[in-house]
Amino acid sequence: MKEIKLYNTLTRKKEVFKPLKKEVGLYTCGPTVYLYAHIGNLRTYIFEDILKRVLEYNNYKVKHVMNITDVGHLTSDADTGEDKLEKSSKKEKKTVYEIAEFYTKHFKKDLKNLNIKQPSVWIKATETIKEQIDLIKQLEKKGFTYQIQDGVYFDTSKLKNYGALWGSEIDLEAGKRVKMVKGKKNKTDFALWKLTPKGVKRQMEWNSPWGKGFPGWHTECVVMGIKELGVPFDIHCGGIDHIQVHHTNEIAQSQALYNNNLAKFWLHGEFLLLQGGKMSKSKGNILTLDSFIKKGFNPLSYRYLCLTAHYRSKLSFSEKVLESAQNAFQNLKEKVLEMKQEAGKEKKNNYYKEKFLEYVNDDLNMPKALALTWKLIDDKSISNKEKYQLLLDFDKVFGLNLKEVKQEKIPREIKKLAEQREKYRKQKQWKQADEIRKEIENLGYIVEDTDKGYRVKKGS
Repeated sequence: MKEIKLYNTLTRKKEVFKPLKKEVGLYTCGPTVYLYAHIGNLRTYIFEDILKRVLEYNNYKVKHVMNITDVGHLTSDADTGEDKLEKSSKKEKKTVYEIAEFYTKHFKKDLKNLNIKQPSVWIKATETIKEQIDLIKQLEKKGFTYQIQDGVYFDTSKLKNYGALWGSEIDLEAGKRVKMVKGKKNKTDFALWKLTPKGVKRQMEWNSPWGKGFPGWHTECVVMGIKELGVPFDIHCGGIDHIQVHHTNEIAQSQALYNNNLAKFWLHGEFLLLQGGKMSKSKGNILTLDSFIKKGFNPLSYRYLCLTAHYRSKLSFSEKVLESAQNAFQNLKEKVLEMKQEAGKEKKNNYYKEKFLEYVNDDLNMPKALALTWKLIDDKSISNKEKYQLLLDFDKVFGLNLKEVKQEKIPREIKKLAEQREKYRKQKQWKQADEIRKEIENLGYIVEDTDKGYRVKKGS
């Protein structure tokens, strides 16, 4: 078995991946279901899908757990503000349960459109309230908590190596990054259990030893990960924005209770940049997958675009960039169709297979793997039959559904025009042939002349 090397945020270096058990335990932070996922969020889920596919390509079995945050995620990382679902509930005049169900269904639709594999286990934060209360009790017993007016907090000063993920000191100065909650001992302390304020009636609240309230976001993920995968498990993933607070606070709880970092490997996907800045739901500058589908884009064109940049590199997005990716993806599908239809001898060549494995196993280097794919397509020493088989093999990782590519049905009207044009060409009536070509293009199709005759395809 070839080595897989992954960049571990925890150690800030690439390390050889070796699973703790026969089955790889993978936990990926799922959505907070109060709004549509934007394409920046979806880039992270594509990267995580690639990771899972690479593990499976290397013959590992993967138990993939993804959570649904349906309570406890506040509008501020400083443990202040409203619960995001409660806020959305007021705005949309629906119950929080209706909000959660609607956006969960839509998120799963986005995953399907992007050909992202479903996790082995879906788990909701609201399904593990008892376990979360039990975990906070354990932390309390060990002396890591304190209670103030608005809830129970984790005392980060009790932990010697708090902030293991950071790498260098991050500015967390109270009053600059966050507004200090009254009574908090340290600027980095975080809520484990938030109490419902007096006179407030929440839709989601539970009884606890500390009073009626709801769990903190960081505790939810620790509990859900451990419940399904044990502790420690192999890999924990998420967006780069989770490093500073969310994942740091997950690790803190695991270090306090179990003296380990919850997961062996921590992987983080970089931002998708929109006009020089990252997308943010709070800023309102988000783009959804649906908005591009409505404009006629194939959602897998966005997946193709994400393959062109390494998951740890920022990716600048614009509609023009997406159009280029769609054209390249369309070109790839046409090449696949040509190879599928042409017979030929298969002469086993291991170079491309070995190189592909080398690239994907080197911290999921999709740009190199994609460049190798186009090199394979242009290689005249490889038969089309073998190219086709290799492309389908590579697609186990790419996830572009190349096996499902079918010849597009050309309308009868277009076929008739193409035949008429061919007659003019044979009669060397170039002007008339060119006029028909332009007419075909105006109708959204392209005629290409090849050694084997003309070919009609949908214009991009």
